[in-house]
Amino acid sequence: MTRNIQSLERAAAMLRLLAGGERRLGLSDIASSLDLAKGTAHGILRTLQQVGFVEQDEASGRYQLGAELLRLGTTYLDVHELRARALVWTDDLARSSGESVYLGVLHQQGVLIVHHVFRPDDSRQVLEVGAMQPLHSTALGKVLAAYDPVAHSEALEADRTAFTGRTVCDAAAFERILDVTRARGYAADVEETWEGVASIAAPVHDRRRMPVGAVGVAGAVERLRQDGELRPELIAAVRDCARAVSRDLGARRF
Repeated sequence: MTRNIQSLERAAAMLRLLAGGERRLGLSDIASSLDLAKGTAHGILRTLQQVGFVEQDEASGRYQLGAELLRLGTTYLDVHELRARALVWTDDLARSSGESVYLGVLHQQGVLIVHHVFRPDDSRQVLEVGAMQPLHSTALGKVLAAYDPVAHSEALEADRTAFTGRTVCDAAAFERILDVTRARGYAADVEETWEGVASIAAPVHDRRRMPVGAVGVAGAVERLRQDGELRPELIAAVRDCARAVSRDLGARRF
């Protein structure tokens, strides 16, 4: 009969504890909840912290789930399932907006395009599935950097190239953009990556409310803007599409 490894069982129980209830827990809370000695609990927490599964808040000393666990969690959702769930909604978004629609996920310090719906007109277009976009300048990338801790770290660690005169490369200014993105629920790119092109994107979450991708529209600046501002109906349509895909993935409160 195979024997369970006690330390792994305790580590798994600790991760489950941190995943539910209070967002952050102290060492004493964790030890008492799992009926462990403080020294034992601290040793497990230290190991989990070293591999990125747990993070400790410097101010309070409390523990929470780490970014590396988020990265592993997103692999639970296969990219093909994400694309399959988004097919109908992205087609609807392309029809209603009249613009190209893109679905992207984090990959190698950038945004990997996993689905692309052509603009519904007779213009010549190139399929961009498999293409990579930067995290710091595109609407898709900003959304991922704003909501995914791993994408956020990678965007800050990567070289933020200035593609146009509008590209924001300064770290502090970029952080402010991410704050605005989280506050309003969408990101924008107005000629920050390509001259004459604008884009709008919103986050897609799974049933655990983890960010698993971003969906958005992209097109000529003159079509996406009106009176110098992004068209509010396009912003609403993109956010509605992201919510619909999230709901299909089991997310609540969208």
